[in-house]
Amino acid sequence: MSFLSRIGFIETEEQEQARLAQATEGSLNHYLSTLPVTIEEWPKDLLVELPWEPPRTNQPYRVVVVPMEFRKEALPDGVEEEPVPRKRHSGSWMCAVVFSTHPSYPAGGFRIDVPAAELARGRKVDLAGVQAQA
Repeated sequence: MSFLSRIGFIETEEQEQARLAQATEGSLNHYLSTLPVTIEEWPKDLLVELPWEPPRTNQPYRVVVVPMEFRKEALPDGVEEEPVPRKRHSGSWMCAVVFSTHPSYPAGGFRIDVPAAELARGRKVDLAGVQAQA
């Protein structure tokens, strides 16, 4: 647990999981609440395979993205600062799709907006490992 979580400035893993689980069953956030965080670092410029497997989708898809630009979560009108504890994985990332088996998300520079909570539950892709397998 990080220092900021211990002092209550940022939500703990358990608090984040509980917050995501409050979303409607079948929603992306509810699905994400069932997955562990696998990427703790700042994801900019990493290759990340998104968690697109049932029950999120009717069949598994492989979608690999490169997070390029962080977008802060908008606060409600009249609120000037995010309440404490702050969300552990807030905001979203504009990502380039670099590999995809999903028909709606073609590779080759197609851009998608991905919640930070989803990226944190993705799988980091190691190109050196992929090339060694080829």
